[in-house]
Amino acid sequence: MEEIKPNVFWVGAIDWNIRDFHGYETRFGTTYNSYLVKGEKVALIDTVKHGFEDELLEKLDELNVKDLDYLIVNHIEMDHAGCVDVIVERYPKVKIVTNIRGKNGLKDAYNIDHDTIIVKTGDKLNLGNKTLMFIETPLIHWPDSMMTYVVEDKLLISNDAFGMHYASERRYDDEFNDEEIGRIFFETAKYYANIILLYSDRVRKVLKEIKDMGLEFDAICPSHGIIWRKRVNEILSHYSKWSNGEWENRIVIAYDSMWNHTERAIHEITKGIEEIGVPFSIYKLRVSDLTEVMTEVMLSKGLIVGSPTLNREIFPSVAAFLTYMKGLKPFNKIAGAFGSYGWSGEAVEKIVNVFNQLKFDVVKSVRFKFSYEKVKEDLRNLGILVAEKVAMNNDEGQ
Repeated sequence: MEEIKPNVFWVGAIDWNIRDFHGYETRFGTTYNSYLVKGEKVALIDTVKHGFEDELLEKLDELNVKDLDYLIVNHIEMDHAGCVDVIVERYPKVKIVTNIRGKNGLKDAYNIDHDTIIVKTGDKLNLGNKTLMFIETPLIHWPDSMMTYVVEDKLLISNDAFGMHYASERRYDDEFNDEEIGRIFFETAKYYANIILLYSDRVRKVLKEIKDMGLEFDAICPSHGIIWRKRVNEILSHYSKWSNGEWENRIVIAYDSMWNHTERAIHEITKGIEEIGVPFSIYKLRVSDLTEVMTEVMLSKGLIVGSPTLNREIFPSVAAFLTYMKGLKPFNKIAGAFGSYGWSGEAVEKIVNVFNQLKFDVVKSVRFKFSYEKVKEDLRNLGILVAEKVAMNNDEGQ
């Protein structure tokens, strides 16, 4: 339990051991953040994942919550609403507060059809000396998602937005040193890249809506990870940049190789990149965490993908990465492709097709039969051309 503001408490749970969150690698664990607001009436904002209900109930007992007036359901996903049934059973007179999609979702996912107050953006709930205001954020990242703003305390309880998978006994950003906070910002970028990126247009809309509403924030309290109170403007700035496609001037090379022909070609590509002086990173996809690669792809303006041809197709690990990336729809990218083949050589063209579907600016592709020796200049030019475009002060789409 942690008192964030007078009579506003963190009552969530810490999951130290989770390492896979529906395919997302969570090497630092996560938290399931639930918040209690005590006015003349008492409201619980979100629950926790099923299996962690004892931690939530223990904190409510510590706060002597005998009666609960409202249960705010910001999001019906199982890591947030997994214990709604537990709360309803313990406090049968509680009223659920959510939007219409949340009400329908609780019925569909959990067969919960309890007394519910339906809210929409701008609606307020008076707890006495505390006021809750609601902001619908559909598809950030589910259709039912919304945020709750504690008016008097200037607290935005932001659901999945601004969060990260990071387990810690420390609750606030200002409790971490510079090295630790750097890792937390990377985990926040990772969360955005792998969960929110697809909905960047919605993020832009919500950020504008919040600005137009004139809301001020003493703290942003997400559903996962730490609470932002020192770096509120910084995290808002990051979300603005990420949602607008303002990426860093660097390049990611993501590849795999069968007999090292494709891998050896990278040496020539990087020679070209180094001539221009653009930073780059290299990931062999078979041994890399796709969620971290996707984070680097999101943050970087340039992407070069390499694959050999196997059975007239892209190599499996590269195909898996491209399928994953395509679903998240990164944008504003400068791209190139390369790869070796033995007799057919379709992989490079198929990589370019994915780039075209994502509307990347494809500057060059190079394929070669077995050895790259005859195409050294082409490979070096691939690196040069991508790096030159990445280095340009191109504000298109920003």
